[in-house]
Amino acid sequence: MSIERFVSICWVLLCLPLLLLASTANDVNAGDAQTPWIGSWAAAQQLVEPANALDPADLSDLTLRQVVHLSLGGNEIRLRLSNRFGAIPLHVTAVHVARPFSSGSGKIVPASDRAVTFSGSPDVTIPPHADYLSDPVSFPVHALSDVAITLYIDAVPGEQTGHPGSRATSYLAHGDLVSALELPAAKTVEHWYFIAGIDVPAPPDAGAVVVLGDSFTDGHGATTNGNDRWTDGLARRFPTQLSTQNLAVLNEGIGGNHLLTDGLGPNALSRFDHDVISQPDVRYVIILEGINDIGMLARAGDVPPSEHDALVRRIIGAYEQMIALARTHGIKAVGGTIMPFVGSTYYHPGLASESDRQAINEWIRVRGHFDAVIDFDKITRDPGHPDRLLPAFDSGDHLHPSPGGYAAMAQAVPLALFAPPQSRHANRTYQSHP
Repeated sequence: MSIERFVSICWVLLCLPLLLLASTANDVNAGDAQTPWIGSWAAAQQLVEPANALDPADLSDLTLRQVVHLSLGGNEIRLRLSNRFGAIPLHVTAVHVARPFSSGSGKIVPASDRAVTFSGSPDVTIPPHADYLSDPVSFPVHALSDVAITLYIDAVPGEQTGHPGSRATSYLAHGDLVSALELPAAKTVEHWYFIAGIDVPAPPDAGAVVVLGDSFTDGHGATTNGNDRWTDGLARRFPTQLSTQNLAVLNEGIGGNHLLTDGLGPNALSRFDHDVISQPDVRYVIILEGINDIGMLARAGDVPPSEHDALVRRIIGAYEQMIALARTHGIKAVGGTIMPFVGSTYYHPGLASESDRQAINEWIRVRGHFDAVIDFDKITRDPGHPDRLLPAFDSGDHLHPSPGGYAAMAQAVPLALFAPPQSRHANRTYQSHP
């Protein structure tokens, strides 16, 4: 062995312990710097249609205060803003968070106001078609509490990303008023704009339950500022049991959404990556979609039986795709049966459409298709007329549940479905009863 090789080996042997120590120290420091996060609130994003877009008079020098309702709490939060459907960059000049006096109030608790930064800067420019996470903000929040998010935008894009079905009041005023206790002479709308999520540090055994759905999940028929969608009721149940107290509920419903075609928002299959898989620490997805596809097929008139058969096959195919995507990412896929809608004043479904719904529900119920099933059809139907909603659960349009119907849906979800990881059983089907 040459002297040079001998010296090289000795150098490596002498330095190896120091290299290992440095590597270990770096790993520890990196671990300290990486907080595991979980979504506490979320809203599905879409291109806001003209009827729900901001008024042209409100597209400059705008302060926008929006109130959201959390599921999990924590000592700090981070925001997710969205320009996902914008064609040009979105410049947000300032962002603040605070505690509102109540869910239906635009007034904030003064001492709670905090500025939000993005890579240390008070403003942020979000590229077209992108979301943007804020820096963590020291802002203690309780589970099931409200947060007021106030944005100041100097120039609002004509194409706005948002969530029209907020079921919550938002407040608009001109001027930079992000820290104002109350926005003077504020205009009010029942929509959210440019806000997509709030995350909190994940407690032990935490997990997010994402609900992918249409207006039944979005809460059409629920009370404005009442937080009485069925997903809100489920979130209130989780803290009552030790096994579910660290689970979050993320409502990713869009009113009018379809499984197979774009309409109000992108089709559900196309938004699965953004709205389900990309959520932090997601463990379950509940899928309650399909009624708008069924209703639209024959809304304008009868179609041949072959078209009904093809629709059923395509809906089932979309479910299979989402189940496969979920399982690929270690997410448990839960299917919700489609609720009755005969008598609907919007779709006027006939016998063929009702047959489509029954065929799809039977597929959902078959053991081994979804990992679990919540039988919303059985929960909400009228036993005497099973093709119709129970009158006590009907909002009046014979399509959407009332607040009482949403409460029944939330109460009927078996919490055993969300067992801790060591006691979860794959391919177990839970049938819920009224």
